Amino acid sequence: MKKLVEVIAKALVNDPDAVVVAEQVKDDEIILTLTVAPADMGKVIGKQGRIAKAIRSVLKAAATKEEKRVVLDIIE
Repeated sequence: MKKLVEVIAKALVNDPDAVVVAEQVKDDEIILTLTVAPADMGKVIGKQGRIAKAIRSVLKAAATKEEKRVVLDIIE
């Protein structure tokens, strides 16, 4: 899951070196924290949160395959 978010985020931003994804696993839940450069925050979130919502949808589909629950937090 971590690698998936990292690949998607790096493709969206202008500064891919600033992308950091942290992962915490608790039972059947995976908590991912995405940090990007402040200038790239709008590109990751998108208009009205559409891109963030799309990333979460892809994660949910991948997590369903593994029978896990995933949460994505985007940190500024």
